[in-house]
Amino acid sequence: MGYAVLTLLGVVTVIFFLFTILPGDPAQMMLGQNESEEQLEIVRAKYGFDKSIGTQYLYYLNDLSPISLHSKNASDYTYLSDGKYSALSIVSLGNTDLVLKAPYLRESFQKSGKSVTSVIGDTLPNTFVLAVSAILIAICLGVILGIISALQKDTWLDKAIQILSTLGMSVPSFFSAILFAWLFGYVLHQYTNLNMTGSLYELDDFGEQNHLKLKNLILPAIVLGIRPLAVVIQLMRNSLLEILQQDYIRTARAKGLREFQIIKKHALKNALNPVVTAVSGWFASMLAGAVFVEYIFGWNGLGKEIVDALNTLDLPIIMGAVLVIATMFILINIFVDIIYGWLDPKINT
Repeated sequence: MGYAVLTLLGVVTVIFFLFTILPGDPAQMMLGQNESEEQLEIVRAKYGFDKSIGTQYLYYLNDLSPISLHSKNASDYTYLSDGKYSALSIVSLGNTDLVLKAPYLRESFQKSGKSVTSVIGDTLPNTFVLAVSAILIAICLGVILGIISALQKDTWLDKAIQILSTLGMSVPSFFSAILFAWLFGYVLHQYTNLNMTGSLYELDDFGEQNHLKLKNLILPAIVLGIRPLAVVIQLMRNSLLEILQQDYIRTARAKGLREFQIIKKHALKNALNPVVTAVSGWFASMLAGAVFVEYIFGWNGLGKEIVDALNTLDLPIIMGAVLVIATMFILINIFVDIIYGWLDPKINT
């Protein structure tokens, strides 16, 4: 856990200094080019842009920390009564309060003061649904095809699965997205009834109410799952072939156990270790790397939001999104360590 905290602190530091040293005035980015110098100074003071880099860094850490210090002086950046924070005071230290609060990711430059937390909260669930759907496709099909490929080693079926797997790893996601959108969303639309673009929720024709559109999930989930599917097939096949050569498998066969029982009870669980490693890495990468797929399919997720923020130089959204993704990487790695302990108890000894 200590390593996770230090890693997260390193990520926060890199994010802050990387985007702080970029050319341009943050206040100007927020207000546009037609605002007066007086208005710019007000914004700089409000968001701490008029302070030194070191002070701004401490402000940023204070914003992100769940336990932080906040001033009672209305002219200070860390003043609590401006609606930025929802905090529980722990102890009063003169003119400063030590408070417990949720991490504050600041406000968007381009979305009329909308908080970064709400922007990410609106888009992250869509990306999460897309990533989970894609990884489930990869796991279910990958494990099944990997087992079939291992059991049918060197047959035409094994070679066909290997060719498809290699092709899946070789084709870039953006090309697959364009190809699938054009083929199944345009050319074969009358048969598939799938659209080239669309998100999980869409407004009705009157623009009044959002409706769930699960069919819009099919194409982007398949495209996003192609590469991890190919990896899972290869890992499952190679791992299972290695496990099937072990002495305890020979002993199980000598006892007269059926091949299905041997694979189910003895081989499969041990063969899944490398698959778990691959899946964990791919799932974390999907949350960050679904940019092209989301943008091409018009999926209203975090990846598309990051691209839009890059186009408009909305730095708080970019910084907040990268920080959220990094946190997810860390949490997923911790979760994977727990899964390892379940799959192989010897790891915990």
